[in-house]
Amino acid sequence: MLLAVDIGNTEVVLGLFQGERLARHWRLSADPRRTPDEYGVFVRALFEAAGVDRGEVTAVAIASVVPPLLTVWREACADLFGLFPYVYGEDGDFGIEVRVDMPAREVGSDILCNAVAARRLCGAPAVAVDFGTALTVDAVAADGAYVGSAIAPGIVTAAEALARKAAKLPRIEYAPPARAIGTSTVEAMQSGLILGFAGQVDGLVRRVRAELGAPAAPVVATGPLAPLMAQVCETIDRVEPWLTLFGLAHVAGRRGGAGGRTA
Repeated sequence: MLLAVDIGNTEVVLGLFQGERLARHWRLSADPRRTPDEYGVFVRALFEAAGVDRGEVTAVAIASVVPPLLTVWREACADLFGLFPYVYGEDGDFGIEVRVDMPAREVGSDILCNAVAARRLCGAPAVAVDFGTALTVDAVAADGAYVGSAIAPGIVTAAEALARKAAKLPRIEYAPPARAIGTSTVEAMQSGLILGFAGQVDGLVRRVRAELGAPAAPVVATGPLAPLMAQVCETIDRVEPWLTLFGLAHVAGRRGGAGGRTA
């Protein structure tokens, strides 16, 4: 089995693949202060609770946008599985043509994995929307190349900034409001955040589709808040919470997975 590890700024998402099937998935908090031993304890506990033998893992693939945590997880995987992980993009193979005005290695690995998976799931052209620490809208052209993104603060990032900066604004439940005109502070914040971000996403998607020359290009959404936002966005066609993992697993599987045994 292949273990795919997506290291983000807020979470580390793990996916265990049997062929192309995602058999198990877990989320851990992303904390650069944690050691390889600490993450090893968590992974051992998750595998044990799921009844999975670590010996069944024959390959590990990592995509990371947090360099300090990449080092931690390399060591943790070597200890846990006796494997050198495949690290997405280190060899210059991104599984997709990257046609932008900067080196491909400077594009977030999560963005490119989303583009790979969106193309496989929806064909090309396609658009991927990731509701993560950042909100990203990623464009795949008709010829299958990744051609760029729009990036904005994520919903949780924006909400927490409001709570920190405005003394009387609380942390809220992320739920669709009954109306746009909130009659309480919580309702007003839910309107501004949930409906406001829906308008932002729909506006960006329409512009991206127009620039792709594909006004009906399919849109797949991912991230923890994707199921919620799909209820209020007009342009989302499909929700795949594990989109990044599918993209990572596809590229790693095509390459044969991990770099080899440590001993």
